[in-house]
Amino acid sequence: MPGEAVTLQLGPYAGSAGAHWWGLQAAALRRPAEATELRSSALLRPAQAPGGREGHAPRLVALELKGGAGALGTGGAGAEAPVTWNGAVAAYLERGPGGASAARDSGSRAGSGAARGPAPAPSPLAAAQDVPSGRNVQLWSHHRNVQLHPKSLYVIRQYMHDGDCGCLEAFAQGEGLLQDPACMEEVEDRLHYFTEECDSLQGFQVLCDLHNGFSGVGAKVTELLCDEYPGKGILSWGLTPALSSVADCQRSAYRLMNTALGVVHLSAHSSLFCPLSLSGSLGLKPQPPVTFPYLSYDASLSYHSSAILAAALDTLTVPYRLSSSQGSILHLAETLNFSGRKVAAAWASVPFPALHGSSLPDALCTHQDVPWKLLASCRERKGSSCFAQSVVLRGLGKDRPGSSAGGQPRSPLHACESTEHVLQHYLHSACPGAFSTSHVLEQPCYTPAPYPQFFSPRLSREGFLLDQAPRSSPAAVESIPVLAALRSAPVLHTLLYGLYKDLQKLNTRRCASFFSAGVEQEDFQEALHKLRTLSQCYEAELEAEESEGEADSD
Repeated sequence: MPGEAVTLQLGPYAGSAGAHWWGLQAAALRRPAEATELRSSALLRPAQAPGGREGHAPRLVALELKGGAGALGTGGAGAEAPVTWNGAVAAYLERGPGGASAARDSGSRAGSGAARGPAPAPSPLAAAQDVPSGRNVQLWSHHRNVQLHPKSLYVIRQYMHDGDCGCLEAFAQGEGLLQDPACMEEVEDRLHYFTEECDSLQGFQVLCDLHNGFSGVGAKVTELLCDEYPGKGILSWGLTPALSSVADCQRSAYRLMNTALGVVHLSAHSSLFCPLSLSGSLGLKPQPPVTFPYLSYDASLSYHSSAILAAALDTLTVPYRLSSSQGSILHLAETLNFSGRKVAAAWASVPFPALHGSSLPDALCTHQDVPWKLLASCRERKGSSCFAQSVVLRGLGKDRPGSSAGGQPRSPLHACESTEHVLQHYLHSACPGAFSTSHVLEQPCYTPAPYPQFFSPRLSREGFLLDQAPRSSPAAVESIPVLAALRSAPVLHTLLYGLYKDLQKLNTRRCASFFSAGVEQEDFQEALHKLRTLSQCYEAELEAEESEGEADSD
């Protein structure tokens, strides 16, 4: 059985996605009868919860800037702050007519939880339970609902989280932090604490902001992991907000350069790297963010967009967390990273659209095209192909393979003997010639507060489609089925080569302050060359001919 993984969380947006992700795992653990398919010990460690109860905490090293972790980071480099919301109360707040607040009960357990004692003291997390907006949730620590070990949080005090000056905005600034012996010693000490308590370390997950100076931090962290832990899997995720708050041209250029350098360095030092964003584009030309048919999220809120990415992460990482599988981070990476393809793209359907009680073949047969969205900041061509993929579908139940009793199967999918065969057959039809691995889980993705309630009123409590929207106020969605995939595909040529072409258009002489932080022009040009070479690994035949024509015209 593969062992434990240690997670590194680098930057505010990565922190927001991480906080939601740990919350999703904590919600699953509160349903022990249904949480046997996944090994909690893969990512979580035993810890004492408030009141002396046994609990779990993430095996986590998080780096944040001064002011970026709120009260959690005020007591020193790793100080723990009490969690005032522990999930026992499941009543959400919802604005009623005239602005009044009304309690929205998410199940009978809400009443029993509320009766156990006095309500917790007001905290920033209350804003996360203000379902319609969530606009008061500014920091990831505001919607954190799990304990952190005192060794988990390291606050970098040389830079401010917010403001017009003193920000970590350039790749070289991030690299420079880990060239400081004191900072490097702190990071290594925390890493060693968590790795040395592991019985069998399988590797590392790195959640890293890609658009700011944390891309440089991620570059040095993954280089450190690669050097100190040879043979261990390193799966890196480069996260970018759905909408950029940057309006001026210089900072847009910084964002573009940070992203390119981050992609090149993180992919070089990782077993596999995946850019992850709801943004429509990483390049100079803005594109509308990704939309989902049964979500009404506010793309300007990190609290919202990072919650969707967390549901995708919780599903994409299933292969090395399964109780019944020998798969590891390294195994997952090796199914996708052959032929120099160290970058993968993510697709997800959040939630996966299915009617309540429908079998897996019934649900899949209603979709001629796979109903997922690309989470890689570029537009996918219709019917695009795929070299290899790892697919996970969860929350539809494994006890209904869907065969027709006493008659001919309605479709080839209905003739399959198991849900695993159903999904494999569907993927083979949708992506002929691709190497596919797949997993089907009965356990859904659980979504209690502080996960935002931005779901369509057409969804039931279990996240399934209703025949029609209810006339009364809809019930809170407590769980959702999710379909997600990591894929090595030609669309990555579109992403990487597009990023390269945008950088070619930049007049880098106007970005003197970016280079004065420590990146040499020569090194930057070498990174651009590596980015173009990396993009060529994903060319399909037609795209190869197009790029050759573009190269001739340059």
